[in-house]
Amino acid sequence: MTQAKSVSLVLGSGGARGHAHIGVIRALEERKLDIRNIAGSSMGALIGGIFAADKLDTYEKWATQLGTSDVRKLLDLSFNWTSVFKGERIFEVLADLVGDRKIESLDRGFTAVATSLEEQREVWLNEGSLFRAIRASTAVPGVFSPIHLHNQILVDGGLVNPIPIAPTLTDRTDLTIAVNLSDISEHYVRPTAKRSANRASNDNSYQAAIKRFVSGFIDSDTDEVASPDFRDVLTKSFDVMQGSIARLKLAAYSPDLVVEIPRDACSFFEFHRAGEMSELGYRKTIDALDTYGL
Repeated sequence: MTQAKSVSLVLGSGGARGHAHIGVIRALEERKLDIRNIAGSSMGALIGGIFAADKLDTYEKWATQLGTSDVRKLLDLSFNWTSVFKGERIFEVLADLVGDRKIESLDRGFTAVATSLEEQREVWLNEGSLFRAIRASTAVPGVFSPIHLHNQILVDGGLVNPIPIAPTLTDRTDLTIAVNLSDISEHYVRPTAKRSANRASNDNSYQAAIKRFVSGFIDSDTDEVASPDFRDVLTKSFDVMQGSIARLKLAAYSPDLVVEIPRDACSFFEFHRAGEMSELGYRKTIDALDTYGL
């Protein structure tokens, strides 16, 4: 019997599009590829870390059942000048769902990439608390509070390395497969879906105003062309920056196989579309594996 090829898997950043990583992993497992090492940035670190802890089934079941109202409940306003949300509530839920582990105790190698604000460089987190590393890697500047770790102020890894191939360069695996969530060569055609229309237009209360503000981060009207608001400017600026860096990283390191996810598949904060993104990741990976002959 032929031994399964071993894989170093690189999971890129891209907000809610990162749920495509779930489908990528499912496709690789279906093809009997042995994922030995994972490097992830931002959402890639979240999905990769949960998979490395053997808790992806639990997370997937939870994430694919989330609606927009559920996502809003997980966003805890920080009421300070460092970020819009603290990000603690969602990670408390995730910790309850999948637990916490020491990275060095995992059965697979794992590296989360974060950005050090003071040192202006990427930081590789491959030991200590798994969730602390994930929390640092996903701390989107201005959106989620930064993390103080190892005497550094850490924020989202996608700021400097949205597709962290470098941590896998010394891996002794057969293949390096990278997932790029910022592909601009193809436009995504979304399956027909009903739009949510549950906003109260005549409620001017403080609670309603807060709800509309939070809703703005997770609802998207990608079919309409209008003047950009704060949410649009923030998320699209991140997309432009990360897409540009990702192309440079892919050109510099040339992994064996790249799974390309269209940048317009969903907006940065549409976490309620996890199932759709997972299915997209699965299809794209199967196509890439077929082309590669795996």
